[in-house]
Amino acid sequence: MSALPGRSLFKPFLWLLLSLAACGTAQAATTYYVRTDGGDAAQCTGKANAPYSGSGTAQACAWKSLHVALPANATARIAGGDTVLIGAGEYMIGWGATGAAGGRCYSGGPYDCYLPPIPSGPSATARTRILGQGHDAGCKVPPKLWGTERVTTVLNLAGSSNVEVGCLEITDKSDCVEGHSNGAARCQRDTAPYGQWASAGIAASNSKNVWLHDVNVHGLANTGIHAGGLTDWTLDRVKIVANGWVGWNGDIGAASSNAGQITMRNTEIAWNGCGQKWQTGAPWACWAQEGGGYGDGLGTGRTGGQWLIEDSYVHHNTSDGIDLLYMDGNANTSVTVRRVYAVGNAGNQVKVYGNSTVENSVVVGNCAYFNGKDNMLHGDQCRAQGNTLSVGLVAGQTANIRHNTVTGEGDCLILTTDGTATSRLNILNNALIGQPDFLATRGGYPEQTCGHYAHASAAATTYAGNLVYNVKSGQCPSGSICGQAPKLANLTLAGFDATPLAGSPVIDKGIAIASVVNDFLLQPRPVGAAADIGAYEVQTGGGTPPPICSRAAPTLTLSGPTAAVAPGTSVQYSLSLRNNDSSACASTNFSLARTVPSGWTGTLAAASLALAPGASSSTMLTVASPANAVAGAYSIGSGTSSSAGSSHTASASATYTVAGSTPPPVCTRTKPTLTLSGPTAAVAPGTAVNYTVNLRNNDSSACANTTFSLARTVPSGWTGALTAGSLTLAPGASSSTSLKVTSASAASNGTYAIGAGTSSAAGSSHTANATANYTVTKPTIPPPVIGPLTTTASVNKSSYRLRETVTMSARVLKSGKPVRGAQIVFNVTRPNGQVVVVKTTSNSLGNATGRLGLGTSTSGIGNYALRVDAISHPEVVSAYTSFSAR
Repeated sequence: MSALPGRSLFKPFLWLLLSLAACGTAQAATTYYVRTDGGDAAQCTGKANAPYSGSGTAQACAWKSLHVALPANATARIAGGDTVLIGAGEYMIGWGATGAAGGRCYSGGPYDCYLPPIPSGPSATARTRILGQGHDAGCKVPPKLWGTERVTTVLNLAGSSNVEVGCLEITDKSDCVEGHSNGAARCQRDTAPYGQWASAGIAASNSKNVWLHDVNVHGLANTGIHAGGLTDWTLDRVKIVANGWVGWNGDIGAASSNAGQITMRNTEIAWNGCGQKWQTGAPWACWAQEGGGYGDGLGTGRTGGQWLIEDSYVHHNTSDGIDLLYMDGNANTSVTVRRVYAVGNAGNQVKVYGNSTVENSVVVGNCAYFNGKDNMLHGDQCRAQGNTLSVGLVAGQTANIRHNTVTGEGDCLILTTDGTATSRLNILNNALIGQPDFLATRGGYPEQTCGHYAHASAAATTYAGNLVYNVKSGQCPSGSICGQAPKLANLTLAGFDATPLAGSPVIDKGIAIASVVNDFLLQPRPVGAAADIGAYEVQTGGGTPPPICSRAAPTLTLSGPTAAVAPGTSVQYSLSLRNNDSSACASTNFSLARTVPSGWTGTLAAASLALAPGASSSTMLTVASPANAVAGAYSIGSGTSSSAGSSHTASASATYTVAGSTPPPVCTRTKPTLTLSGPTAAVAPGTAVNYTVNLRNNDSSACANTTFSLARTVPSGWTGALTAGSLTLAPGASSSTSLKVTSASAASNGTYAIGAGTSSAAGSSHTANATANYTVTKPTIPPPVIGPLTTTASVNKSSYRLRETVTMSARVLKSGKPVRGAQIVFNVTRPNGQVVVVKTTSNSLGNATGRLGLGTSTSGIGNYALRVDAISHPEVVSAYTSFSAR
């Protein structure tokens, strides 16, 4: 990975408060350990950071695999709020790993052998934590979780909330890309064994308050992170690199929209749409949409939320770099892209929509970087015209593009679309530097990129303080400096360097923007008579002076829970510290202190923090009140100092509230919610149809867990089998099981009611019923052609799972003797009515075989009709059969 020009890629900035709030969950209920020399569930308890001795059961030692902590065939062995510490080394995820057996894990479908969801933490301040060794010491060599045998995902956060995942490498051990157009790069996915590859790194849905930090998701065959339906997610120091289809895919279907604050800091998103040589890390087999791939670095479905991406590096993805053009445009949504270096993405570098700000960023639209490389096709270069910045405007909302240095070879440097007269567009203090338009030049009509083009937009636009150079038709918006060379360090696309040289016309020529107080390098802005135009602020007029160490008071914050707690409760506070010295200063060791009321205890996890200039770090302060503390609010304090003297002192405070006595909670029983759902398409008599029985316990939180009995009703002569006869649920919890219904083979056409019911020992308050429909339609099969030529039609089994391959067979006879060379046509009618045709010829025994892959789309679930046509001129004969997919 390359560093950002002129700065460290992961230079910390304002991520401290959020990260420390997440650290506040360190006091987990139980800490479990995973080590490469641990044991299985029978051998070890998982509660000691020690190897398995080699003999005995229930030993105080670590588990050998994350599958032991989170088994697919049983209840998780960890609870919400627990911590799992993973030791150094490599851990296989999927079929063949220790603990990966039973339930979804079986040899016939190893792709389903993924971990169940991480249990949700009990609250935002008591997260469930999955952490690698070294998470608290810089995470220099994170443990590796690697997927195998086409496993769907390595980590599963479906429905997981209040979770911290940190200091992990998530990958696989294969160079392949799932479904690649190039056979040499394509993963084996038709028959097992599939190989040491995984489809996705992290999958998440309906997930709240999650903190990912120091996680490297790379080299997956399809997707790095597949996540939607999120609320309040934070990524710190996360890499999403070289995943075969897409880096972050936020489209999970109808439930894709996100909410709350979605924050990405110090994140690298790169080389997605490329495979990765797993032993060297080199990208290869890059492809994009023209070849059947994808290639976005970050893309979403329709989404809400307040998105913040800052101090990040987004580069060399085979389609768009950041695509947030699918924001829903609601007034409470926004996108902020700050101090981002975007370069070499094959589509648009950055796309935003609605309330948006792009500032202090260097955006280099060399969208033809992949021209002639790997499997990138003609139409993949400068996709969507390669506009460097694309901004969608919304009525009544404001887009700010300010203090950026932008260059590119697409159609325009800035494209804005839509918007009414109530939309506001502010283009302020940007350096816009044109280049030859790649697509126009390739098409034989060479021209320059345009500076800004407003498409179908009536937005009120303000230009001020911009430098515009070398653009199409000499475009020069009012209030701009035009026709003057910007005098930057390097203006070529291949080596673009936005650093202003001495005498540059960008220096001290910007307008005042009070809210922008630093630049791309986090240096102060403005310096001199006025702010500089573009992403960089020269620190003295006309050049970079020798560095001078300037000491400044550090920033100290103390944050923690605000809810009242019972006397004697231990509460953890996050103490965060930022060194505000100039970059020329040496690192400083800051001493820490705390103050608590008399008779209370206060313990700092670290007595000091060593920080480089501009760096931040954190530790925990645990405070406990005495058991006889009087109800009220108490002040908790922290302070810092160093050998530099008074310039390095700072203090912060927080509040600890002792609650008065509260009555014991009361258990209120409530009728559970029961639903029964399944396919609605008509099926042939005798077909087995799977329905999902979903049950939610609506009791109040003071109630104990309840075991609900389940029952089913089906028409007379039919069979109905529940996978589970009962479900045990905590208050507020939900679970599901399957009901398999098979109609009688002689059932008449029509729609029949299928029923499910539940009850418990609590009596009538715990009864509920649900129904669904089962529709029978007898297939109409024309009679086979009678004659000397005959054929048969068969499949290797009657029912399949999605992703499996159907083997279709036929045999052609004429007057009872095999026919060689007959043309065989397998006509398959899918559940949605689409017809798929597979052609072949019969062999010397009259036999012919065809194969059909069922794919992964849920539209493929249902009944299939197969007609085999055998053609031996001049005769044609047909045979019929059917099968189903689930």
